Amino acid sequence: MTDALRGLGLRKLHPSVGDAALFGGLDLGATLAMGGVQSHAGLLAHHGALVLSMAERCPAGLAARLGQALDARPALSLVALDEAVEEGEGLPAGLADRLGLFLDLDGFAFADAAPIRLDTRAIAAARAGLSRVDTGAGLARLARVAAELGIASLRAPLLALACARAQAAWRGADVLSDADLRVAVTLCLAHRATQAPAEEEESADEAPPEPPQDQNPGEQDTQSTIEDLPEEMLVAAARAALPPGLLAQLQAARVARQAGAQNSGMGAARKSMRRGRPLPSRAGKPGAGARVDVIATLRQAAPFQKMRAEMFAHRPAGRLAILPSDLRIRRYQDRTDRVLIFVVDASGSAAVARLAEAKGAVELMLSEAYASRDHVALISFRGAFAELSLPPTRSLVQTKRRLAGLPGGGATPLASALDLGLATALRARRSGMAPTLALLTDGRGNIALDGRADRAQAAEDMGRLARAIAAAGLPGLVIDTSLRPKSQPRELAHAMGARLIALPRADARALSRTLGAALGG
Repeated sequence: MTDALRGLGLRKLHPSVGDAALFGGLDLGATLAMGGVQSHAGLLAHHGALVLSMAERCPAGLAARLGQALDARPALSLVALDEAVEEGEGLPAGLADRLGLFLDLDGFAFADAAPIRLDTRAIAAARAGLSRVDTGAGLARLARVAAELGIASLRAPLLALACARAQAAWRGADVLSDADLRVAVTLCLAHRATQAPAEEEESADEAPPEPPQDQNPGEQDTQSTIEDLPEEMLVAAARAALPPGLLAQLQAARVARQAGAQNSGMGAARKSMRRGRPLPSRAGKPGAGARVDVIATLRQAAPFQKMRAEMFAHRPAGRLAILPSDLRIRRYQDRTDRVLIFVVDASGSAAVARLAEAKGAVELMLSEAYASRDHVALISFRGAFAELSLPPTRSLVQTKRRLAGLPGGGATPLASALDLGLATALRARRSGMAPTLALLTDGRGNIALDGRADRAQAAEDMGRLARAIAAAGLPGLVIDTSLRPKSQPRELAHAMGARLIALPRADARALSRTLGAALGG
């Protein structure tokens, strides 16, 4: 495809492209060599097609800039190569909404693809005839199909109409046909669907509706054929073109976003002076870890060198005059590491089974942590106090060794577990990580914070610590492991500001899946 587009002035973009390359700006080398301000044009100033590689990694800032350029310049075209393979990845929605055509290349091997050769004469003829195409009721019909598919964007039917007009012009026709509309629905609307189009079923016992008094049956049949049947055909075309598993993925992503909005355990974006994704430099002073961006500093100072040559006549010839206001500091955007803190109830008769499943869940979560830089910690509580059985780590070997000999049975010091979980989470936050608490318990604590067997004092301590966790803004989950739902876990989750999940028969894989879905991981 890219080979075919090269004749149309193809230019490639990378997700990390900067504003200087995108919009143009000062040509530093030419400016220093010529002794005067020299500028260069940006990629958006050129005519032709832009190809965004690795579009699934496109940051929100670049998506906004490209979206504005597409809105301002109708002749600009963008090809986004989205290679997302996991949930949560993909081209930002704001930019994807502005793109018209969608091609799903899954299942196609590169070796099986034949070269694409564009007929420039046919393209020119189609462009010349595009203005003559009569759309008729095409926009209204496409809008109804978009509503059937649950598409809220107003751009979608407009882009589909443009596709249908282009298809008609390519055929040399002056009027849209049903075939043109079906092509537009397949290429422009099917992949945007957020709901499955309803399949109407007629009951054999239900009599057909009576025609209006001022209309005879023949006229009604004609109108039904003209107005109703085409929409049904277009919806059927959209249903056939839906990518496999798309609606299930959309539903799963929606659930994950809803859970993540309240209890997101993903690492937060943060500004950094040393590592991460480069950000535009800003004015500042070096020191305290800040480093000078030499190129950006020279770009800032270069336009003023002729004026400063007169101001600083005593300086040696050929020296640049750089003022403190010219200094630019490097900046990066990094993400904090995520740490999942499992707080596991190891008391009572079910302690052995519960601990065994918690160990399996920790190991499963840890095996997935290498790619996402997650840490895992384990707090077990039994007897009089809670214990940090596994400090935050990503070492699978150390995890298995430390989990192997965890004991079980005894009283339930839930207040001590909340206290230790809060302290561990705050300590992880101070070290630059994003903590999330996952509490596995039936919620029936009977040991006070000071270690005494006092159920009333234990309840008071638990409530106070749960409110402290909520005040600290720590995302969390309370996983009720009791065989029958009780009120205590629900009250505890409410006080913590956490989500409650009833999982009476928790096994390792179910627990891992539940945590992954609830935390958006």
